[in-house]
Amino acid sequence: MTDDALAAWLALYFTPRVGPKTFAKLTAIDTPANIISLDSCALKSVGFSDSQIHFLRHRAEKEVEACLTWLEAEEQRHIITTEDAIYPSLLTQAGSAPAVLFVEGEVEALSKPQLAIVGSRNASIDGLNCARSFASELVEHDLVITSGLALGVDGYAHDGALSANGQTIAVLGSGLSSIYPARHRQLAARIASSGALVSEFHPLAKPKADHFPRRNRIISGLSTGVLVIEAAEKSGSLITARYANEQGRDVFAIPSSIHHPQGRGCNLLIKQGACLVQTVDDILAEIDTLIRWSHISKPPIQSDLFTQLDSKEELPFPQLLANVGSKATPVDILASRTNIPVQEVMMQLLELELSGHVVAVSGGYILKGRG
Repeated sequence: MTDDALAAWLALYFTPRVGPKTFAKLTAIDTPANIISLDSCALKSVGFSDSQIHFLRHRAEKEVEACLTWLEAEEQRHIITTEDAIYPSLLTQAGSAPAVLFVEGEVEALSKPQLAIVGSRNASIDGLNCARSFASELVEHDLVITSGLALGVDGYAHDGALSANGQTIAVLGSGLSSIYPARHRQLAARIASSGALVSEFHPLAKPKADHFPRRNRIISGLSTGVLVIEAAEKSGSLITARYANEQGRDVFAIPSSIHHPQGRGCNLLIKQGACLVQTVDDILAEIDTLIRWSHISKPPIQSDLFTQLDSKEELPFPQLLANVGSKATPVDILASRTNIPVQEVMMQLLELELSGHVVAVSGGYILKGRG
């Protein structure tokens, strides 16, 4: 994408009340460059309000210049759009994917297999140690740990991944120049040096209360599954779990004492069908298929968990396979998620079933070994 095209993309992206769905509808009509060059009457004809037109004419340029200045200040900074090949495909399949992601660090990490770890900001010592130890073990299986840089479980999960020389991704509820919480600035710098910091917000945007629930859909959307460690019954972690469920991702939860208020949310998730987790193996057993394919051309880490694969073997129907989880998913839902015709989905599912990747059950299909 040229500089001018990126500038136009950003101008449209920052226009007030132009969310992911509206942005997608507009860009289905024409390019952002052509749209913002329309006169006021033409903009009104496609649905722009007076305030939105005023923004495009008088404020957009300043917002865009600030973004480009931020981008050029450091080599490891990136602005990627849904038109870029490097944009994580798993996120685009999740629905309501932001049209722009601001990234600092290794942008390629966003497309690697990820497991999100989220939980209470006020977790117990046991919960914090659990977050760190699970993250440390999971990165040994080439999983990237994704979380939200918050105090408590998030921070310990990031630190656990880094301490084990693994990669971790932090999705922020602020711009990348406004690290929040401030006490995690050093942790953010460590993450950027080996993993990535990610935000959908303007680099100079300050943290706001409504930003954090929004960023949770990105945490789950980037990941193959979400592990919840110590969450109250009404918490941001349960919002992430809900997004994960809506996006067809696996939800894992570590059980807690019924007398521990910060763990009741996890117990509720398990009651609702989340996978009860006691060890890392419980997670690996659920996402085994995706992990095994991520190890093509690499020796297996544990021979009792992963079988050796032919290095020339290719992932069969990866888009469809990524949308089959631990819960039975009907054919029509899979067709809707993947934008593949129902007839083609049925043919692909038959081949995946014959090759041992999925199993037909009452209500749809699940990954083999999950039912």
